[in-house]
Amino acid sequence: RLGKGEIRDMVYSPDGALLAVASSIGVWLYDTNTYQEIALLRGHADTVYSVAFSPDGKTIATGGGGIFEDFTIRLWDTETGTIKSTLRGHTYSVSSLSFSPDGKTIASGSWDTTIRLWDVPTGTRKKTLTGHTHQVDTVLFSPDGNTIATGSNDGTIRLWDVLTGALEKTFTRHTGGASSLSFSPDGKTIASGGYDPPVHLRDVDTGKLKRTLTGQAGWFARVAFSPDGNTLATGSSYGDIRLWDVSTSKIKKTLTGHKSSVFSVAFSPDGNTITTGSNDGTIRFWDVSTGNMKKTLTEHTSSVFSVAFSSDSKTLASASIRWDDLTIRLWDASTGNMKQQTFTGHTDGAGFGSFSPDGKTLATGSWDNTIRLWDVSTGNMKKILTGHTQQVNNVSFSPDGKTIASGSYDGTVRLWDVQAGNTKTRIKLREEDSAYSVAFSPDGKTLAGGGWGDIYVWDVDTGTLKTHLKQTEGPGEACVAFNPDGRTLAIGGWGNMGDIYLWDIHTGILKTLIGHRIHVNIVSFSPDGNTLASAGWDGTVRLWDIPTGLLEKTHPLWWDLPTGRIKNTFTGHTDWIHSVAFSPDGNTLASGSGDGTVLLWDIAPPEPPRLAADVNADGTVNIQDLVLIAANLGETGENAADVNSDGVVDILDLTLVAGAFGETAAAPSAYAAAVENLTATEVAQWLQAAQQANLIDPAFQRGVEVLKNLLSLLVPKETKLLANYPNPFNPETWIPYQLSKPTDVTLTIHAIDGKVVRYLDLGHQAAGFYHDSTRAAYWDGRNTVGERVASGVYFYTLKAGDFAATRKMLILK
Repeated sequence: RLGKGEIRDMVYSPDGALLAVASSIGVWLYDTNTYQEIALLRGHADTVYSVAFSPDGKTIATGGGGIFEDFTIRLWDTETGTIKSTLRGHTYSVSSLSFSPDGKTIASGSWDTTIRLWDVPTGTRKKTLTGHTHQVDTVLFSPDGNTIATGSNDGTIRLWDVLTGALEKTFTRHTGGASSLSFSPDGKTIASGGYDPPVHLRDVDTGKLKRTLTGQAGWFARVAFSPDGNTLATGSSYGDIRLWDVSTSKIKKTLTGHKSSVFSVAFSPDGNTITTGSNDGTIRFWDVSTGNMKKTLTEHTSSVFSVAFSSDSKTLASASIRWDDLTIRLWDASTGNMKQQTFTGHTDGAGFGSFSPDGKTLATGSWDNTIRLWDVSTGNMKKILTGHTQQVNNVSFSPDGKTIASGSYDGTVRLWDVQAGNTKTRIKLREEDSAYSVAFSPDGKTLAGGGWGDIYVWDVDTGTLKTHLKQTEGPGEACVAFNPDGRTLAIGGWGNMGDIYLWDIHTGILKTLIGHRIHVNIVSFSPDGNTLASAGWDGTVRLWDIPTGLLEKTHPLWWDLPTGRIKNTFTGHTDWIHSVAFSPDGNTLASGSGDGTVLLWDIAPPEPPRLAADVNADGTVNIQDLVLIAANLGETGENAADVNSDGVVDILDLTLVAGAFGETAAAPSAYAAAVENLTATEVAQWLQAAQQANLIDPAFQRGVEVLKNLLSLLVPKETKLLANYPNPFNPETWIPYQLSKPTDVTLTIHAIDGKVVRYLDLGHQAAGFYHDSTRAAYWDGRNTVGERVASGVYFYTLKAGDFAATRKMLILK
């Protein structure tokens, strides 16, 4: 996971040791001493809008919302990170939470205009407070727990009696909505900030306005009293934080550093630190006494609109479309760490980006109507391409890196000379159409474009239209991608906007993939063309099986295609997905979302699961596993050779392994290795023991049959004497042979004159193969008295029952 999502809310634990940060993907917990992330609480299906600690610090409450409609409140155990209970009832996003001082009640405010009071131990709803006419942005218990203050987009602040639920007071000074409230520690004063610049201080008992703080730049003020009540902190849409002397209403300090709206301010319990969260994606810790910044956490990001891999798969670029985060960032794809280069310069949201084929240049299109070329190694801007009169939606390098194609809402597609920075070709679409997406064919000779209308295919050299697909089912912002075969075009977000179309640009054949519930924003083929990735407003990434020749009517899947051939569905984002990209090696898929994160998915084929019978874990169940079982017969306790996990390695395990021959991801070597590792005697013993077990289990019975086959393989059809090895030799050699039946075996070595040099009595031996060096007859080149014999020709004679054979060998010294 790259990035930690958009920041929504944050709060200190009562002891100040933890900071909880609500984000678009969950709640992050940070150690405030080390500033290190220690946990991510995930359970909401969508963005977490609000967070609160219980007074004892043992419980964290979180409020959900977003397009996936998780409007629940969840209570978490701080120590274990597990969900204790889930509170349901709100019908829209839960915008604010507050614990009562005794920790027994939670107040929740929602965009459904209601405030609800919940009993913490039971999770049941105690009261619902109604009266606000627009969304409730903030709720807050008074220090004595008797009053709840609420601020709403209807421009009012209301005070409610906790015991009765009755409305006590209504304040109406905020013209644009009251978005933030803070009680002074003594409970006598309430500060309010809203969508208009002034910050108001009111007397809680009388409701009278005590002070109005003017001088705060911007609007959307966030307010917080210090623990001693002497200082009020305010944050604004301009990114600055001001510390006010409450008694004099004068500004004590102005803290600058944020580049966008400050939506959260919180004092540490000891009052020495103030923490601020901003739409610029950062959390900053400030020293209250000096006003100096102590630490900045920069891993949070805004909505990610575009992702692109470099040609070596090592670097991933992400771009944001938010006005408050106009950056392009580079990430190390293997570690997930952000690289030092952050590209800034666009004056409006950055759209789709594309790496040049050599990976040295990054091109980004923007809503500021420009295309910018960046030096990847330095982060410096190389060129600005101007000409489009409306936002640039998509940019793409040609395969040779010499041309960039761009599509714009101005209804044109442009081809740019990368070296010169000039427009080579300008293609005008129909008057009512726009260009949302462009894609080069693999050979660079064809360009496809989709927009709010038809789908077009042009000749790159001439700019002439080769073919187009007329819109028949209603317009949509169509995205396009070429298959590496160069003839199949995938189209998303067009017609029925949850469907995906595969179009053969040569034959005109059009087929449909059905699976997404709503608009598809992006489609992308894997490098081998066998997989199509798609994503969109439903927050899922889907992988489709696209085998070669799928659009040919003779293909066996032709009629199945309209129902969808989904290989996998990835879930994890909590907002719309704007972009997906395969790494060039095809092993990773990146997806960028409005939740502020980029997720990396491992799509490499998984290793086959290890079979229990694969004792040596080499991916194949074969003779080697059988030998390992035999070597461990009688062993007890935990052992890989205990296939049936009954605590002992016995004949049952051995027979089950035999029965599993061939159940493997790799082709088994059948019984080829048997003659090198087993003897007929031991296999005969195993077979006898297995038959005596007399089990009717099919796997066991199959194992018995395999042992019979092995035994027949281990008994040669005829007795043979084979050539010794090595030959010539000095000073030793091995003499292989095989026996078709059990018998006494002797070996006699003669000199060329017929004299006996050495006599070897090999004893009574079972039928079988005596080929390898551990079983063949061995001669060390010495005579019967232990002397080394001279160089020359010698003969060896094997006698086995009625069988006798002689061969010659040579000693060279």
